[in-house]
Amino acid sequence: MAATPSRRRVCYFYDADIGNYYYGQGHPMKPHRVRMTHNLLLNYGLYKKMDIYRPHKASFEEMTKFHSDEYIHFLKSINHETSSSDHTRQMQRFNVGEDCPVFEGVFEYSQLSAGGSIGGAVKLNKGDTDIAINWGGGLHHAKKSEASGFCYVNDIVLSILELLKRHQRVLYIDIDVHHGDGVEEAFYTTDRVMTVSFHKYGEFFPGTGDLRDIGAGRGKHYALNFPLRDGIDDFSYQNVFQPIIRHVMEWYQPGAVVLQCGADSLAGDRLGCFNLSLLGHAECVEFVRSFNVPTLLLGGGGYTIRNVARCWTYETAVAIGTGIATALPFNDYFEYYSPDFKLEVTPSNMENLNTPEYLETIKNALIESLRHVQFAPGVQMQELRPVYDEDEDSDQEDPDERLPSRVSDKHVSYDDGMSDSEDEGDDRRNRQSYKKREKDDSHASRRMSLMTPSKGGDSGEPRRVDARGAVDEAEIEAASENYKASRPADAGRVSQKEFAGDTTAAEAQSQDGGHKRKASEMATSEDEDEGADGDDEAPAEDSAKEAMNTSA
Repeated sequence: MAATPSRRRVCYFYDADIGNYYYGQGHPMKPHRVRMTHNLLLNYGLYKKMDIYRPHKASFEEMTKFHSDEYIHFLKSINHETSSSDHTRQMQRFNVGEDCPVFEGVFEYSQLSAGGSIGGAVKLNKGDTDIAINWGGGLHHAKKSEASGFCYVNDIVLSILELLKRHQRVLYIDIDVHHGDGVEEAFYTTDRVMTVSFHKYGEFFPGTGDLRDIGAGRGKHYALNFPLRDGIDDFSYQNVFQPIIRHVMEWYQPGAVVLQCGADSLAGDRLGCFNLSLLGHAECVEFVRSFNVPTLLLGGGGYTIRNVARCWTYETAVAIGTGIATALPFNDYFEYYSPDFKLEVTPSNMENLNTPEYLETIKNALIESLRHVQFAPGVQMQELRPVYDEDEDSDQEDPDERLPSRVSDKHVSYDDGMSDSEDEGDDRRNRQSYKKREKDDSHASRRMSLMTPSKGGDSGEPRRVDARGAVDEAEIEAASENYKASRPADAGRVSQKEFAGDTTAAEAQSQDGGHKRKASEMATSEDEDEGADGDDEAPAEDSAKEAMNTSA
């Protein structure tokens, strides 16, 4: 595939452990897809063109910049052995147990996901990179005090809060098939973050994202929602995505962009209903990249995991600005990509229910809404303390003293050789996280159930998003004015040999063809789909804590 013009400095966050976590048998969310992506881009040689970092585990203080103390304490204490008896009431309170099940290591999984996104934001703030990537992030449904839609900790909100320390305005773009409700809700009342979401709307999870949901208070007109119908193809999608984003970039002029690249908008996704090809999806990344604004690329949804790996690998190449071959290189999961073994996701013949008239009407309405937005709104900026610089440690190196890990880890040797995986042998560091469940378990029932349309449908008053979890405008400004040095990180750069060895083959799974299904069917058919799989896949701080406003 052709190279994208001009190179960018790209950093990439990955930890091998993230591929070990397992939501449970029959659950469509499979963190193993991140390991597959990593292994594929490794064998394409893309790691030689990026700076590689292992994410730190986000601390309690970092996560409670947005989430409530009680909720994070709960996630830290819960485990699959106590979930059924000791924590029943709390599980109901925090919406944990069905589509967001308790599994072994759920808190550590959330820490790694959030740590990678926060670490990417720190690198962008320091000017160390142009594009930061964390395919293990993008969990856009999690709320201030509850899990939702397979998401426990909202790494996107946490990374945006980090970016707001250095940038007056941050733009969030969401191309997941599901509405980015958690991120929109968090910033619903501020003009320092604009959220733009292109999603399926109607009887579809989470049931939010109406055209008339435009923000509130100072945030009015800073939330843009493009509700789409089933079957949208590449041509139709780009005809609305590019004009909207171009207007937003020209008018809002963000200092940084966060792009959630949910791959469930691809054709053939098990839970999706769009008809985008691999090239159509990646064209969104390339278009955002063309504005040359510091960008954080995150993962998100995506449930036909071989297509997720294809998508995020190609979008990594797009971010770097390099071309890669269509024929897949041999890798640990080569058999997953049969029968064609190509870097392609082709659209199906499903009907596009998005008529040109409908799309033009919605596009014009959103562009008109942008006319109400203050041109490049800003806040009073103050001189900030310098950001921690890892190179300071290097200047003070003493040959008689052991280097701290953050210094030794950041030296990358570009080595064509591949080391043995540290996951192999008796001293392997990764433990398989697996939990047996009965055949009639239905972990995804809430997310995949049909939702009642909101009041903001074809008639009546528009639905108002519950902004109880919205971030306080004063707190955002306080964060910008009181910027502290970022934590010196467990997010040290890993060596290339260690990086190359972080990928290990998991138990083979056979993936189904992945096509659109009604949500109500998924609850009863998931276990049948996974039955042949057997055990399926194996299973980055400020010192002061910022209080979050809980009123709209």
